[in-house]
Amino acid sequence: MTSPSSSLTKRQSNIRRLLKPRHVCIIGGQAMTDAIARCDAAGFTGEVWVVNPKYETLGGRKCYPSVAALPEAPDATFIAVPREATIEMLKELNARGAGGAICYAAGFAEVGGEGVELQRQLIAAAGDLAVVGPNCYGILNYLDGIILWPAGHNGHKVETGCALVAQSGNIALNLTYNDRSVPFAYVITSGNQVVLNVADFVDALAEDPKVTAIGLYIEAISDVPAFSRAAAKALENGKPLVALKAGKSELGSALAMSHTSSLAGSDRMYDALFDRLGVIRVNSVPDLLETMKFISIAGLPKGDSLAVFTCSGGDGLMTADLAEEVGLTLQPHAPDQVTDLKAQLPNFASVTNPLDYNTSLWGHEDLLTKCFGTVMRGDYDAGMLIIDYAVDGETALKACNASVNALIAACLAHGKMPIVTATLPELLPAPARAMMAPHHAAPMQGLPEAIRAFAAAARFARQRDRLTKGSADDLVMPATPVLEGKTRIVSERDAKLALAAHGLQVPESRVVAPADAARAAAELGFPVVVKVAAPVIAHKTEAGAVAVNLKSAAEVEAAVAGMQKSVAAYQPGLEIELVLVEAMVRDVVAELIVGIKRDPQFGLALIVGAGGILVEMVEDSALLLLPTKRAVVEEAVRGLKIAKLLRGYRGKPAGDIGAVVDAVMAVAAYAEAQRDNLVELDVNPLMVLPKGAVAVDALIVQADR
Repeated sequence: MTSPSSSLTKRQSNIRRLLKPRHVCIIGGQAMTDAIARCDAAGFTGEVWVVNPKYETLGGRKCYPSVAALPEAPDATFIAVPREATIEMLKELNARGAGGAICYAAGFAEVGGEGVELQRQLIAAAGDLAVVGPNCYGILNYLDGIILWPAGHNGHKVETGCALVAQSGNIALNLTYNDRSVPFAYVITSGNQVVLNVADFVDALAEDPKVTAIGLYIEAISDVPAFSRAAAKALENGKPLVALKAGKSELGSALAMSHTSSLAGSDRMYDALFDRLGVIRVNSVPDLLETMKFISIAGLPKGDSLAVFTCSGGDGLMTADLAEEVGLTLQPHAPDQVTDLKAQLPNFASVTNPLDYNTSLWGHEDLLTKCFGTVMRGDYDAGMLIIDYAVDGETALKACNASVNALIAACLAHGKMPIVTATLPELLPAPARAMMAPHHAAPMQGLPEAIRAFAAAARFARQRDRLTKGSADDLVMPATPVLEGKTRIVSERDAKLALAAHGLQVPESRVVAPADAARAAAELGFPVVVKVAAPVIAHKTEAGAVAVNLKSAAEVEAAVAGMQKSVAAYQPGLEIELVLVEAMVRDVVAELIVGIKRDPQFGLALIVGAGGILVEMVEDSALLLLPTKRAVVEEAVRGLKIAKLLRGYRGKPAGDIGAVVDAVMAVAAYAEAQRDNLVELDVNPLMVLPKGAVAVDALIVQADR
């Protein structure tokens, strides 16, 4: 995989100074006294300077009267003064050649009014500074003990760990107080993102060898191409991105001329972007924390084959259900393993996966190690022990620890990944978690979260291998201009000709005056389809502007006469000028839709799914962002529900999947060629035949320039 350019802009270099500074500066008043002390307590060995012209000392540190008076330009600065003064401080820092600055003050564009102008001034004052915020909490660097943060926190120094980048300062603050042993290396709040955005932080963190994973709490991605470049870099460098995207509600489409618009909602765009880039998407804060912890402590599994151990039949049943939900197959033990396990367990034991080893072995570490080892010698990638420390007393605690020690020993002996999980977060206490982590045994808190984290990590490992085989450019989203102003609908005939030039198969046709429709039909051969060609009508079916399976000249003439009446009723005063006569496509296996939707944030999105009258009835579709590859399109087509028909359902003929993929790639090629002016496109339906796939209807909307 080819890396993006390694050359850094001045601001990118300053981000790296900000995240790993040699010296820090705090600009503020008495409210920052505790923050100054926390820098010292965290173990930062560099210089800590304080700027305040009113005091001689703050927090036990000498105060400098101005930025200009500092010994040298600070790498990282926390600015805790009112918003107007913040802008002046940025000007001074930029003039001094500082690295980066965190703007704590609020009251900028997020409040509207004069805040919008103040934010513009802040951007201008920033210059080359790497500016975080405004309206943010700041940065915690637990690798180097750097606390540029206005309030309390509950992290501690680590050697390696995950990074969290959050658009919400309060959520980031709360997550530092988690009781889940998540090893945070960095916690970064991005605030209003007026200078630095999430992509900038991901780009820098992807280079840090001590960062194990990058967690994201995001409400929106402001620059999709930049995010895709950073995510591709993280993928190449082996840094999994774990994203919690808030706000799933669909906003609807301003342009709804096609079915494609209704299928391409905002949240589906994020799903498509994350799938493209190998980003692990989670749906809750516990899943975000547990997945980051899993990857940071245990790493990535070699595969998704999981063996599960429990002392409870109920736990086993729940695990089986959860595994099925995420697509994990808990494969049975091999015959020789079954024989050995039956010899070790009571005759009433059921030797399955999950394995209920029951209480006969409880507390006997040697017997448990032998039992677990019998399983882990098999074709499994990881072993998961479900155990709840819901007990009191030293004896019970030792028994729990015996099971954990046995799992770790068995997994390490056979080169497998150990995972320990409690059914509830509070049933795996901190001392037990601390015992597991040094052995790279992920101490998971919550059975559903544990299963989802393992499945996500295994899926990421597979995706990474596939996605990093090509060039990083294949993953990066190109910039797509936002179109404003009027649009125009291309006639169906012209749309089909344009698509055919890129390889799409279309029916033989004629465009003629209404009086010549019967003659044109006879030339093509019956049966035929007749549609209104001019004037251009976007929704022909609703207007009564299409007739199918016409088998004679008389039927064609009657259909055209009926269309005249229907069109006039649909829009008074409208008269048919031209009709499109096409050869009827027969022997259809299935009908698909292939569409393109232009999105101001994500660029061009491609939809492929069940078409015809099924479009919105069954909602069976896949969404891909352009550009895309043939292999990705084929995987999407084969993953549709309607693919059962394409494979030949109940003795019916199979459809030509290769021709379907050809058709989709032809539409994608046209869209790429028209990236600067294509608004939306619908091929619906694409008739799939035993041999071939034919587009019998096409709608193209372009910018009217």
